[in-house]
Amino acid sequence: MVHLTVLADEGNHLDTLLSGILSNPTAVWFAIGFALLAIEIVAFGLGSGVLLFGSIGALITGALLWLGVVPSNWLISVGSFAISTAVATALLWVPLKEMQSGSELGRDQSSDFIGLQFRLGTDITHSTPGVHPFSGVNWKVKISDKSAESAIVTGTRVTVVGVDPGVFYVVAD
Repeated sequence: MVHLTVLADEGNHLDTLLSGILSNPTAVWFAIGFALLAIEIVAFGLGSGVLLFGSIGALITGALLWLGVVPSNWLISVGSFAISTAVATALLWVPLKEMQSGSELGRDQSSDFIGLQFRLGTDITHSTPGVHPFSGVNWKVKISDKSAESAIVTGTRVTVVGVDPGVFYVVAD
């Protein structure tokens, strides 16, 4: 009989804890937001975005509840979460995808290879790149879009003005 009393007491504590948590939706939404953000960072390295957008929606909902903009009602807060998540996704999807792809960066202009000078071993044109061995790697050599030349002949001294993985973009000196 004592054993049943202890279990009943534990059930009451659990009910009290659960009702206490559910009576404060602001804290729940902040907790959900930070938990989703932590999972996104740890598990996906901010690569998936799905949990990131959910986390932003939950944090916005928590903030709106905390500021009193949205009434402290579960049904309304779930709607606020859905709308906040959708708006965050709509606003951030394209910029975050571009950041991931690196397309907005263009050619690397910060590389230590910028300014490197060497003599061409072969003729190059816009349609026919050459090759230059450097630091144990055979780099493809292409004429830069900044160059006025349409062809650069063997033996010409060139300067690297842009870099892509495995590619030097050059102009004649």
